[in-house]
Formats: sequence, structure tokens, C-alpha cells
Amino acid sequence: MTEFTPIAGQPFALAEDLALVLAPNPSPMTCLGTNTYLLGRETLAIIDPGPDDAAHLAALKMAIAGRPVSHILLTHSHLDHSPLAAPLSGLTGAPTYAFGDSAAGRSAVMARLAKAGLAGGGEGIDDAFAPDQCLRDGDTVAGSWGRVTALHTPGHIGNHLCFVWGRAVFTGDHIMGWSSSLVSPPDGDLTDFMASCDKLKNVTADIYYPGHGAPVLDPAARLAWLIAHRKTREAQILDALQAQPATAQEVTKEVYTDVSSALLGAAERNVFAHLVDLHERGKVTAEPHLSATARFGIAAR
Repeated sequence: MTEFTPIAGQPFALAEDLALVLAPNPSPMTCLGTNTYLLGRETLAIIDPGPDDAAHLAALKMAIAGRPVSHILLTHSHLDHSPLAAPLSGLTGAPTYAFGDSAAGRSAVMARLAKAGLAGGGEGIDDAFAPDQCLRDGDTVAGSWGRVTALHTPGHIGNHLCFVWGRAVFTGDHIMGWSSSLVSPPDGDLTDFMASCDKLKNVTADIYYPGHGAPVLDPAARLAWLIAHRKTREAQILDALQAQPATAQEVTKEVYTDVSSALLGAAERNVFAHLVDLHERGKVTAEPHLSATARFGIAAR
């Protein structure tokens, strides 16, 4: 592969025994659309069937071309990744595999925020999703297409998995080349996100295949950039709170000065994720209590 130029609905070869079919759902949150990956030659495994879209299901049927499908693997259950899993399973007879439903893997602090009424943002949660079989961290599945190891990488959402296939990793929405991942409470948790980044440091990889956008050809450099980016953002947020306490919305306006108004909502979610992380680490206070509308201040040392 010399150039990433997929056309929605048409199989695009990436490597030996690996192709993708791009879903027709481009947006500021999904880049060109969702990447649905097909592993194998005679028998297939499919990663991330994509959104509930009849045209995409028809395109996948054509790409499968009558070959048996043994596994349908889900990195996570956002509406741009998982709704087509059940229809595809019905079409092929293949079971679906994921970490769990959309609440699986949620951290304790995010569970408290969700119970208090905080709703998610970003791509939207597939509340109806339930896998046929659950994969835990380190579980493997295998077929004629090789062996895939599941890594639990919560952060973007609690049930997020990455899949290791030889020296390649399917990173879902955890690591992408075109954008940093959205972390939107209560489904996204920045503390978990950074821990998952540290976990991926220990995985030798030549290439990352993300849920959106082109393959990442220098995984170590991209991972290092992402970690540094988050640490820089944390420093900017703490700096913004030095003068006086502020809400997440106020901090966002000060920190994200180069973002279009259409993306400010997502930016605020990211800022709030940082503030929750800082609060749980004792770096900031939240008044009257931890919530998306709290006023945050620097904690006394």
C-alpha cells in the first residue's frame, strides 16, 4: 500500500490477507468514515462492522463474496462501529466478540457521574449492543487468518479493545493518525486512557490500523506524541486555573483557541475528562461537587 485512497463501499487492500471496506459516514468525528477490516483469504474475520447502514452491509456482503466468516470482532460500541454487528452476524452466522456491553469496563468515578445523570457525547453510545462472546484482556481468537489477541484499552470508552495481529495492532479509536482520540465522560475516562497508552508501549508493532483514517506507519512515535499531547493539555488546563476557579466550559474557551465552534462541544468534553482525572489525583477541587458544571480550582498543597 503506497497511498491511502479508499472509496466508500469498495474493498481496499492494505496488506496480504487484509483489506478494509470504508463505511459511508464521513464527519469531523469519523474522518473519511469507519474502517471495517476483513482479515483472511478463504475464511474471514471482520473487525468493526460499522454503523447501521444498509449500503455498508451490502458492500460488506459483496466483499465477503460468499466466503465463510468465523469471527466478528468489535473494538468498542459507539454508533459508528457496532450497530451493524448483529445484522452482519445474521447474514454470515458468525458470532460477535467484544469486551462487553456499552457499560462494561466503566470506571468507578464514571459510574458515579453516569448515575448522577451525566450523559455521553461524541459518536454516541450503542445502548443495544451485546456481544455473543466476551473477550477479556489477553484472550486470543484464531482461525485460518491467524491469531488475534485482545487488549483491554479503556479510555475512549470502558469496553474498548485493541487487537494484536502479528506485528500489527488494530487500535480502534484509541490511537489514530489524523486526530487525537475523544475522551468524553462518563463513557470516556482519561485516567484509563493514559494507562492504556502505557500498556501499548509494551506491544511491539510495525503498524497501527485505526478505526478511522490511514494506517499509522510509526506506532511508537505516534504513541509518544499522543501521551505528550495529553500532558501538554493537562499543563494548559492547570495554567488556566491558576488565576481563579473556572468551569470546564470557561477553561475550554481559554485553552482551545484554534478550534472551530462546531468542535467546541467535543473539546469541552475532553477538558472535563482532564479535570476529572486531575480531581481524582488530588490536583484540583470541584465545587460544589464533581460534575460537568462544577467550578474547578487548584488544590491546596
